[in-house]
Amino acid sequence: MTDVGKSVDLSSSESGSEDTECEIKSNYGCNHYKRRCLFVSPCCGKIYPCRLCHDEEITSHSLDRHAVREIVCSECKERQLISKKCTKCGICRVGGRDNFFHCEKCGLCLPKDKTTHKCIEKASHTNCPVCMEDIHTSRDTAHIPTCGHLIHSLCYKRLLRMGDYRCPICGVSTVAMNSTWEMMDEEIASTPMPPEYADHKVWILCKDCHSVSEVRFHVLGLKCMKCNSYNTCGTSAPESTGS
Repeated sequence: MTDVGKSVDLSSSESGSEDTECEIKSNYGCNHYKRRCLFVSPCCGKIYPCRLCHDEEITSHSLDRHAVREIVCSECKERQLISKKCTKCGICRVGGRDNFFHCEKCGLCLPKDKTTHKCIEKASHTNCPVCMEDIHTSRDTAHIPTCGHLIHSLCYKRLLRMGDYRCPICGVSTVAMNSTWEMMDEEIASTPMPPEYADHKVWILCKDCHSVSEVRFHVLGLKCMKCNSYNTCGTSAPESTGS
């Protein structure tokens, strides 16, 4: 079995060693990442598939990924300077530099179709609100909902499977809920409240549009009067109402 995940000694291939060539070509990347290049460790001078492989083998220190300057092509074994790397955050992106831009406020690289994203300072330098693993150094991709709070893509999918459509941090709806709200309208219309509660009103805060409104109470849900969302919660009456 090929020992993928440990350092690769290219110096042993001076005579065209078939073993070294097989080790590089038959296994692109490692158990952590799949890529067609290795990197030269700036601290040890050894060649590794990824920073995690380095840290697993070398326990006396951790690799500073920002200090990496050279890579080795897994196809031709050419040792060369790094390329297709963001000069701001140090994270390599598949697809080339031209397909991404660096957001100074968020502190991460984004596809160019995300130019209208909501900026949150150092958004990627936080833990996933579901699994609590650091997002910036995580091996898992991150999902960026409309609110701008990053969540691991796998964690986000688990939330949806469990029926939770809201951001774990701010509570904003992360998917279009129009059809769900329409079904709520129909269900509430067909389920009238008892007479003693028919005119009872409560104040609510909408987690989607952040507006405060006074609505008729219903046990099935409380609808925002501004955006028609049922993603609401009870709140105090505004001071200006005097109630």
